[in-house]
Amino acid sequence: MPLKITLVGSRFFGAAVLDKLVTLDVQVLRVVAPAADDRLALRAQALGIPMQVQRDRGQVSAAEIADGSELVVAAHTHARVTADAVAKARLGGIGYHPSLLPRHRGIAAVEWTVKCGDAIAGGSIYHLAERMDAGAIAAQDWCFVKPGEGARELWERALAPLGIRLLTQVVAQASATGVLPAQPQDEQFATQAPRLSAP
Repeated sequence: MPLKITLVGSRFFGAAVLDKLVTLDVQVLRVVAPAADDRLALRAQALGIPMQVQRDRGQVSAAEIADGSELVVAAHTHARVTADAVAKARLGGIGYHPSLLPRHRGIAAVEWTVKCGDAIAGGSIYHLAERMDAGAIAAQDWCFVKPGEGARELWERALAPLGIRLLTQVVAQASATGVLPAQPQDEQFATQAPRLSAP
């Protein structure tokens, strides 16, 4: 039986993850997006996958997770997936964060990677949890940061493709084995990456 998924996300990244998921032995029951004209929503419609616009831009509720979902996958969502929503799926939920968690927890992880002069960046697939970006790690990988590279360039060149690959790998593994890896984050290395104000 294919793994049943609700995909919550937006934009190019969400659409690219959806394109990968439909090649796996999984069934995407529903896509949840912030707007009907979002790139992910339009891609879901083109593929004939049921789509729902978030009722609240700030959070995704249990009612928006498709009945029968075994896994919630978050792919570029700035909405909080509530604990009830995560609990509705047998395996819970996973998301992609563009840093080597627990470093740079927060909405501006890529910007803080550049601001801090990190020579190495990376991405983490993590379990959705009550605390933002603090859930157990399912997978991680890293990349070098080019000298002088800005946040957008780093995201587009390395971190977005890395995230699409890692999410695809973890979902494929969960589909094959019925379980998700879970390595607790080491809190002593946690740093925050809050939104940076415009210069």
